Amino acid sequence: MSDLTSNNSEYARNSERRVGFIGLGLMGRPMASHLVARGFSVTVHNRSQPSVDALVVLGARAAKSPADVARASDVIMLMLPDAPDVEHVLEGPHGVLAAAHPGLVIVDSSTIAPAAARAFAQRAGDVSAIYLDAPVSGGEVGAVAGTLTFMVGGNADALDTVRPVLDAMGSPDKIVHLGPPGSGQICKVCNQVVLGGTMAVVAEAIALARKAGVDPMKVRQALLGGFAASRVLEVHGERMITGNYRPGFKAKLYRKDLKIAGDTLAEFGVVAPTTALVQQLVQAQMSAGGGEEDYSGIAKAIFDLAKLESL
Repeated sequence: MSDLTSNNSEYARNSERRVGFIGLGLMGRPMASHLVARGFSVTVHNRSQPSVDALVVLGARAAKSPADVARASDVIMLMLPDAPDVEHVLEGPHGVLAAAHPGLVIVDSSTIAPAAARAFAQRAGDVSAIYLDAPVSGGEVGAVAGTLTFMVGGNADALDTVRPVLDAMGSPDKIVHLGPPGSGQICKVCNQVVLGGTMAVVAEAIALARKAGVDPMKVRQALLGGFAASRVLEVHGERMITGNYRPGFKAKLYRKDLKIAGDTLAEFGVVAPTTALVQQLVQAQMSAGGGEEDYSGIAKAIFDLAKLESL
């Protein structure tokens, strides 16, 4: 079968699957656009209208409420800021669960507390729907490129039914089933902890290179060829060196994620001094008015402590 024939066949299969998408922000909008491009029948809803209008131009349909999305969908993707936003979308007379039909699969890619994910899974089960917590990693870059990692908690059979939907926004080897409800969010906590610690030490290395008069971009290039290599060094290291803090993931949202991380670490009795330090660096960024900047802007706090001018 030729690639063209295969693509046409996939597009035809996808067109039979009804997918809803609620939350068209920095990451949600490009994620939804991939679904439209892959031929899914997509219905969208968002608090602000411009993002809805942009998806409608691409071929999506607009819904007036989350309940309307549920009526028009077999699978619903959520990409929302925090648990209260998810609760608002799911609950109430105009919420998803008020109009959920048996077998509806809700894939929540928001980053929320694991306990909240478990509660939403129970609530969905009460109306014969299925809730999967499926937070993502990859940031805006991954959302635009369609290379996101999905960390999934919940029913494994339900995940298998929605894999073609997730494949449109990620890739098969980046869709990982972690276990029962809440497991995906535990994995996301681990992800955010690793990211924060790595960003902090990358910033320290760049600060040292700058103070010693060694070209930090060349230092980055050299480190990327050895064991110190990481996606954080590659992507955020360049941001720190060039001073490009245009948000791929806003610092104010990362502060929320670290609050979830701190609470979860405490719940399980895990001592986390590095994460505590990263929380303080993020707070310094927020206090300096950087809440709308990319979270890699914690480097500026480290540069300030090193008596370096922030770029």
